[in-house]
Amino acid sequence: MDLFDNNLEQLAAEQAPLAARMRPTSLDEFVGQEHIVGRGTVLRTAIESDQIGSIILYGPAGSGKTSLARIIARTTSSVFEQLSAVTSGVADVRDAIARARDRLAMDGRRTILFIDEIHRFNKSQQDALLPAVEDRVIVLIGATTENPYFEVNSPLVSRSRILELNALSADQIGSLIDRALADEKRGVGKYSPKLDEAAREHIVLVANGDARSALNALEMAVVTTSPDENGVRHVTLAHAADAIQRRALVYEKSGDAHYDTISAFIKSMRGSDPHAAIYWLARMIYAGEDPKFIARRMLIFASEDIGNADPQALVVAAAAARAVEFVGLPECRINLAQAVTYLATAPKSNAAIVAIDGALRDVESEPAEGVPQHLRDAGYKGASQLGRGEGYKYPHAYPEHVVAQAYLPPSLVGRRYYVPADTGMEAEISRRMEAVEKALRRKAEEGSDAEA
Repeated sequence: MDLFDNNLEQLAAEQAPLAARMRPTSLDEFVGQEHIVGRGTVLRTAIESDQIGSIILYGPAGSGKTSLARIIARTTSSVFEQLSAVTSGVADVRDAIARARDRLAMDGRRTILFIDEIHRFNKSQQDALLPAVEDRVIVLIGATTENPYFEVNSPLVSRSRILELNALSADQIGSLIDRALADEKRGVGKYSPKLDEAAREHIVLVANGDARSALNALEMAVVTTSPDENGVRHVTLAHAADAIQRRALVYEKSGDAHYDTISAFIKSMRGSDPHAAIYWLARMIYAGEDPKFIARRMLIFASEDIGNADPQALVVAAAAARAVEFVGLPECRINLAQAVTYLATAPKSNAAIVAIDGALRDVESEPAEGVPQHLRDAGYKGASQLGRGEGYKYPHAYPEHVVAQAYLPPSLVGRRYYVPADTGMEAEISRRMEAVEKALRRKAEEGSDAEA
């Protein structure tokens, strides 16, 4: 590398974003994730003893996945190569493996192959890695924001250790901001910044646990603030708010946040907490979730978790779903909010889903007996000659509109699938069912007395 190349490299480093310039260079500089890189942990011991195996780093953006991979490369004696799953293909993977194999054969040096956003590799690209990982030609470090158990091939997962990184805490984000403010070489200290506490708190809040977001927001706030007569750049809350206008939520419509948020939404309604349900609804709307998806889940919830405890719940959910199609965002957020608060505060019962699932289990496991003759269709010519409907008792022809007769196949007579809850309308349904059973018992007793 000549002087010209050195100057270019130095210039590129100086012009890199603050988050890249402040990237930690050692485990002691690394902030957060003590559960996997704290002193005495298995990973830290493996890194320090240069015995690292293939790992997949799974966590939200800005939690330190790339930084940790680079620290591993810097700490060990292995050669470090990096690919991005966004821009690389199978040929790039095979070339990297070929270089690693030659390196291992010629001088015994291992290669760490870091693949950012590994979940974006398709099956064939991931399969191309398997033999080299299996034979330890490379040590694979994959980074992903998506659950690897869903997005990475099972053989590759089984050959790697999955390490989950957490979003950084507010205190950890704050410490990174303070470090960048004080650092005159890599940070923004050379600008003589003075950050108001309100501005600092705002950046921490906006970052939402993402170190990259926090540092880039800090840099924008500092460099766009004019220095005073003493050369100090006084960053106020207004400057910080201008630097990053909107809080970004971690939410991809096919990722963990999508499923976790809808899960929290449903569980909040099931737990009869309208405040939490509305909050999770707002999170989804803010993040750009499809309101039709939300409405569909509410329709399911109305029957699965409320059912006949309040039959009106399904009507309300269906009306909200229709409103979503007819009105659209942003106005349909009001329709959704109305329905969510109704569903959350309605009496709860899962009797409907318990009933159908119980019946389906019996359909699957019990012999499929024919429909009893008295229940078969007798409305066509010749049915009577086949004995169809013979012995059927028409309930409306009897007092109280009930009469004792079997409606289930013989082997299942007496089986109970629907057991109403003791809340809301289902409590009344339960009383009705008890009244019918009482009437049938009474009629059975009267019939026995008459025979006697």
